[in-house]
Amino acid sequence: MPSMPGVRPLVIQSEDLDVDAASWLSDRADLVRLVPETLAGDPRLAEASALVVRTYTRVDAALLSLAPRLRVVGRAGVGLDNIDLNACRARGVRVVHTPGANTAAVVEFVFAAMLDALRPRVFLDKPPTDLAAWQALRRELTAPRQLADLTLGVLGMGRIGTRVAEVARSLGMLVRFTDLEPRGLTFGTQVPLRTLCAAADVLTVHVDGRPDNRHLLGADAFGRMKSDVVFLNTSRGHVVDHAALADFLGAHDGACALLDVHDPEPFEVDSPLLGLANAHLSPHIAGATAGAKRTMSWVVQDVWRVLAGQEPRHPVV
Repeated sequence: MPSMPGVRPLVIQSEDLDVDAASWLSDRADLVRLVPETLAGDPRLAEASALVVRTYTRVDAALLSLAPRLRVVGRAGVGLDNIDLNACRARGVRVVHTPGANTAAVVEFVFAAMLDALRPRVFLDKPPTDLAAWQALRRELTAPRQLADLTLGVLGMGRIGTRVAEVARSLGMLVRFTDLEPRGLTFGTQVPLRTLCAAADVLTVHVDGRPDNRHLLGADAFGRMKSDVVFLNTSRGHVVDHAALADFLGAHDGACALLDVHDPEPFEVDSPLLGLANAHLSPHIAGATAGAKRTMSWVVQDVWRVLAGQEPRHPVV
């Protein structure tokens, strides 16, 4: 039911939101900022009508049991790995999110990382003025590969994977992809995963976080890959068996991995990927542009729709 007239619902924000989105919601509700580590122990959770989260707040049956008045969870983002949808459904708690909010940001990051690996740029602090030295430098910095000569393998053809494939094809890459659903696409050819691993010069991962995808890429998959493959993962850390990847990278100096997501986050001190020269690790920033974060933060509008008794635009549950 909608909130009682004159009674402002309590909304808990457990992670960062764009200031304008937070202010918009504050005009309509009592917005309290907590952090994931203290959320379960805070007595205000029992009074909350809504919870707005991002990546690191785990919403499960245990947390829901501490929030008897909760009516809606807003996920400022796309992935729902941290939200137990069945538990929310059983409690009658709506879940809303922002599909597509960070697609452009992630696609940009994928190609920036790809080009870092294949076309590194060198900017000259002291450019040579001698012609022979200048020509020698140009020969030395000739890139051995270019995107238009390579095969891109895309694992997972959701919003992001599909857009990556479209951009790659426009750059002249041959596109192969693997997905759970049969797809007839003009800009790529669908193949089994084993074929994808063997064919790809560059392999980029864009699957979701369902439990069945845990260690989807392990020793068998890496054993099929080219010795100089460029491997990218911006999807979920647990999709990759990091021990198997570390073994592969250790045995193939010409290969490299560019990983933006990890399992766990942050790293454990004994992660097998730490210290490998051909493992390049970033702190889960593929979707981290100001524009994407602003768009994701406006999940607060759907949160308010639920509290006002309206149907949200982007419901999950």
